[in-house]
Amino acid sequence: MNPIRIAKKWLAYRRTMNELGGLSNQSLNDIGLTRYDIRNVAARSYR
Repeated sequence: MNPIRIAKKWLAYRRTMNELGGLSNQSLNDIGLTRYDIRNVAARSYR
């Protein structure tokens, strides 16, 4: 895979982690997630 694509995917992963990590537990609950789910959701953006 090309290095630019890898970098873009990594940035998407970090952005997702930061955005979801910044939400309150109540906000996460409203969208059906827990803190434990954040990494799994972010990992899907990395694939």
